[in-house]
Amino acid sequence: MVKSKYSVSKEESENDILPNKLKLTTLPEVEQAELEGFLLAYKTLFDDLSPKTRFNLKYIMRMHKRALGHLYSFAGKWRTVNISKGGFMFPPAKFLSQSMKEFEKDILNNIPDSYNSDNELIVWIARVHGEFLFIHPFREGNGRTARLLANLMCAKAGHKLLDLENFSKNKFEAYVEAVKSVASRDYSKMEAVIRSLF
Repeated sequence: MVKSKYSVSKEESENDILPNKLKLTTLPEVEQAELEGFLLAYKTLFDDLSPKTRFNLKYIMRMHKRALGHLYSFAGKWRTVNISKGGFMFPPAKFLSQSMKEFEKDILNNIPDSYNSDNELIVWIARVHGEFLFIHPFREGNGRTARLLANLMCAKAGHKLLDLENFSKNKFEAYVEAVKSVASRDYSKMEAVIRSLF
């Protein structure tokens, strides 16, 4: 049996493989289906990207549904379970709707239409990426959705894409620490991670 990616609260029992629309039962099958979904999402979202694209909650939910809607019934919906990873507890599901509304109001709605410098773009990617990963709004696919969103922000700004998939062990540990520091609204560590990929 495959070990689950997240720990969930004791109120909900979970199969090692999340229930899915394709009735897949092995980890390689699920991983392949998820990969294919995200590859399709990358293609269609980049094809549709324009200067008028707004990165708001509706857009993020649509991204997630486009990537994983063929596989999971919860795609494009906020998670309803509490989850943790590596001993780190993500914000409780019961406050998720409010947390995401605050994320939209405080950060997403303030993303500039254009940037005066690469540094300004780095600062905004770090804020969006860090807050999104800290909140972890979806049941599955948060990291991939956050990385896709960061690259859509780059593409909209006319910048080359970031390689957020291939971290060395040291860089990955710095990345995890950067996500944790967002709890105190400290984005400097995430800015350093994003800057290292520019």
